Amino acid sequence: MANNEKLVLVTGAAGFIGSHLSKKLITNKYKVIGFDNLNDYYDLNLKKARLEDIKVFSSKYKNNWEFIFGDLEDKDKIFGIFKKYKPSLVIHLAAQAGVRYSIQNPFSYVNSNLVGFVNVLEASRLMKIENLIFASSSSVYGGNEKIPYSETDEVNHPISLYAATKKSNELIAHSYSHLFNLPCTGLRLFTVYGPWGRPDMAPMIFTKSILERKAINIFNNGEMWRDFTYIDDVINSIMGIVKKPAIKNVSFNKKIPDPSTSWAPYRIFNIGNRSSIKLTKFISILEEELGLKAIKCLKGLEPGDVISTKADTNAIEKWIGYKPKTSLEEGIKLFVNWYRNFYN
Repeated sequence: MANNEKLVLVTGAAGFIGSHLSKKLITNKYKVIGFDNLNDYYDLNLKKARLEDIKVFSSKYKNNWEFIFGDLEDKDKIFGIFKKYKPSLVIHLAAQAGVRYSIQNPFSYVNSNLVGFVNVLEASRLMKIENLIFASSSSVYGGNEKIPYSETDEVNHPISLYAATKKSNELIAHSYSHLFNLPCTGLRLFTVYGPWGRPDMAPMIFTKSILERKAINIFNNGEMWRDFTYIDDVINSIMGIVKKPAIKNVSFNKKIPDPSTSWAPYRIFNIGNRSSIKLTKFISILEEELGLKAIKCLKGLEPGDVISTKADTNAIEKWIGYKPKTSLEEGIKLFVNWYRNFYN
């Protein structure tokens, strides 16, 4: 089947990664059905602007785009979409995001990240989806202190409900892969940034505050390290997995089980930049690009926060030849240019 005959369902299409991915799929002549509930976790106008950007973009490609509004928890809605459009591929990015928000709003995570995810899995099973890709998170590594994080590490000590729901997604997906031969690939994403980014994440928060001459909170007294991954590198990795679904590991050893693979068609991959920088270094690069100094307010470690992240990406490199190409300096420059244009 040619690409232009394949239909892809992208949940969370109004989100940061979902909007970029939708445009990339359209460029590659896939028909894309975008799904999102447009909740108010962050600026709704930004989500609507992303959708408008996709709509304008798709007009150059035979309008291979359709958007459907709805909630993941609405089982009838989800099943109806699958039955009507019969997608070949599902890329499930929709979720209630945010580590700190999960402490005060646990039920939104249970409803979206657990109930909603099972609805997508059930519909995928019934429609015999060829390839299910879903977003996990680097937060599943929780209290682990071994750096870099590897998919073969145990991830049994989450330190936020958000992380626990993402780990649960991985476990539930494996059970479906085993029981129903459903190819499932989970992506542990590491601090994605770039144009159209999320306002609740550090790059947007810091940029807005620096430009408005407001203080920025730097937690753990500045002793924080992150593996910042540019959006284009993330999208290119997903496109590689679109073309290469998970397959059974015929040499899987159940006596020494590797949690990143399985006898079932199931894989887990880190998607990161393979490097970790101190948050204060990120801020200094941002300051240089903005031409302004940040007003820094050092604070203690917040509940649920991980001190350091760094991705071991050997597995995804072997699987699809993935290598991040965007330096932090280049990525911040592209992000700041977008930010200035979008927010005038």
